[in-house]
Amino acid sequence: MQRPCVYILASKPNGTLYIGVTSDLARRIWEHKADAVPGFTSRYGVHSLVYVEFHDLMADAILREKRIKKWNRAWKLQMISRGNPTWRDLFDDIVR
Repeated sequence: MQRPCVYILASKPNGTLYIGVTSDLARRIWEHKADAVPGFTSRYGVHSLVYVEFHDLMADAILREKRIKKWNRAWKLQMISRGNPTWRDLFDDIVR
């Protein structure tokens, strides 16, 4: 799936969050899950894809990512819960 998107990973429901942007969601999420790249998600066990928002242009996805990162935590949790009330891992949905 080669389309710009903003994504949010979580360690558990209401747990540690990671917000990122990519144009290859399946590859990037696999990298997080496999701890292929050392960093925040591998250090804190943030591996569940709980939110995805697709965009037509990478510039729009980057702008949206920056805006969401500035939000307070409660707003981020609310946005995730609205679209994914059970906080299930959406990874299998994107690789099918």
